Amino acid sequence: MNMELDRTDKRILDALQKNGRISNQELAEQVGLSPSPCSRRVKQLEDAGYISSYVARLNQSKLDLKLTAFIQISLDRHTPDRFAAFDKVVRSCPEVVEAYLVTGQSADYTVKVIVPDMEYYQEFLLNKITQIEGVTGVHSSFVMRKVVDNTQVSLSHLA
Repeated sequence: MNMELDRTDKRILDALQKNGRISNQELAEQVGLSPSPCSRRVKQLEDAGYISSYVARLNQSKLDLKLTAFIQISLDRHTPDRFAAFDKVVRSCPEVVEAYLVTGQSADYTVKVIVPDMEYYQEFLLNKITQIEGVTGVHSSFVMRKVVDNTQVSLSHLA
C-alpha cells in the first residue's frame, strides 16, 4: 500500500520515533488531531509499512554489555549460495545487532556486535565468525565512545 505522506503524517512519524510509547491522546495533542483520526492515521502508517515495529532500547552498560565491535568480513566467493549461508549463520547470533553486505571496501560485510568483554568477543570471533564457511578475513574495530546514539531517521528530505 503506497500513500502520500502529508505534514501531519510526518509529525506523527517524528513523534513516534522520539517516543514509541506515547499514548494516542498525547500524540493527537502533539500533532493537532483528535484521538480517533490520530489513531486511524497511525494504523494507516503501520499498514503502509512506514512504521515497521516498536521496540524498547536497552541500556548496554546496565546489562554489562561493555564492548561494541565492528567486524569487516571477507568471503572467498561472491555467489548467492555463499552469501545466503553467511547471512543465515549471522542472523542466528544474538551478539550481532546489525549486519550489512557492503561495497566499496576490501570486506564484503560489516557486522556490529555487542558483547560483555574482550574475552567473550574472542570466543565469539574464533568459534562463530571464523568458522563460517567461506570466511577468508576479518578485521575488528572497537568502539571507544559513542558520539551519536540515535535510532531516528531524518524526515527533512520529504516535501
